[in-house]
Amino acid sequence: MVYARANTPQSYDCPCAGYGAGLPFSSPGVAVPALPASASSHPDLTLPPPARAGEVWQTIDTPALMLDLEAFERNLSAMQRWADAHGVALRPHAKAHKCPEVALRQIALGARGICCQKVSEALPFVQAGIRDIHISNEVVGPAKLALLGRLAREAEISVCVDHPDNFAALGAAMDAAGAELTVLIEVDVGQGRCGASDPDTVLALARAIEAHPRLRFGGLQAYHGSVQHERTPAGRARICASAAATAAGYAELLRGHGIACDRITGAGTGSAEFDAASGVYTELQAGSYAFMDGDYGANEWSDALRFEHSLFLLATVMSTPAPGRVVLDAGLKSTTIECGPPKVWQRAGLTYIATNDEHGVVRVEPDAAPPALGEVVKLVASHVDPTFNLHDALVAVRGGLVEAVWPVAARGLSR
Repeated sequence: MVYARANTPQSYDCPCAGYGAGLPFSSPGVAVPALPASASSHPDLTLPPPARAGEVWQTIDTPALMLDLEAFERNLSAMQRWADAHGVALRPHAKAHKCPEVALRQIALGARGICCQKVSEALPFVQAGIRDIHISNEVVGPAKLALLGRLAREAEISVCVDHPDNFAALGAAMDAAGAELTVLIEVDVGQGRCGASDPDTVLALARAIEAHPRLRFGGLQAYHGSVQHERTPAGRARICASAAATAAGYAELLRGHGIACDRITGAGTGSAEFDAASGVYTELQAGSYAFMDGDYGANEWSDALRFEHSLFLLATVMSTPAPGRVVLDAGLKSTTIECGPPKVWQRAGLTYIATNDEHGVVRVEPDAAPPALGEVVKLVASHVDPTFNLHDALVAVRGGLVEAVWPVAARGLSR
């Protein structure tokens, strides 16, 4: 049975429709309710896709996410080359985009697999045929553990643990599911979020995992999130060196007690340059590099590894109420602003200054050319991950023409 969500339009004519048909496990999702008779008598009243292949990008219905395929593909190639050159694996993070079509292209270029942040988020990727997924998080709660067991019967799944009670729950869930699971110990390397920070706990967890018949010890997760947005390369290099040293210390502890620790996973878009070359990390979890956003764009980048903006939020000018002000149709329901408002792309003198639910107010400087009523403009979201989570579709464009519409199939799957 294919996963379905009540808040997702089911009428999109997308090339990815039908992911997961015939999978032997049923969905934990909410069934799509039947339309009342009065509505079902009007089958033409369905939401069309935001664009169709061959159309020019300016005709895409807005608000919409648009992917510049040329820039996107250059970004994918740059990160894969970097990983290959340093002898480490690339496992891109799918929480950045929630779109199986993106992940399939990364794997085609050489990525080992993908990361997901939540168990439910992994489901559409398994349905799309991806068979190596790391849940880069702790999984706690009966429903989540039951779904984890079902996924582990269909794909190679790994997960994180930082507490002995969670280890015990993982083991019980795999026993109940008749599945096997790879478990990595998450260690705190300086972020102060999840992760064990006591050597005795790390050693005890590794021994317990190795002793369990359905669990395999997979190594360490050593991710440092806040370093990703340290603005200078020198600042990121300093924090990365400290994180790598901490991770190496835990790995040596395990090896000193006869426990192999061949996989140390972590790194993000901002730290991949340094983590790949550390000699400690064996796997990179970067995700935003494929798209970039306003916050990553504010970082300083060295010439060794840099990426292009490939993702744009399209918005239409819906009102020109006064000189010096235009209003767009993209607000808080189309982008998030915890990292700041979106930026107007390559339009000098235009500044996005206010974000309402369905409106974005743009100030137009006196010497700037204002966009016309009905004109479509490009915005760069400040934070790509939650912005993707607000959209059902990603419009892929090449040479100014729509090539495809890809479902953001894991949108809203945060359980």
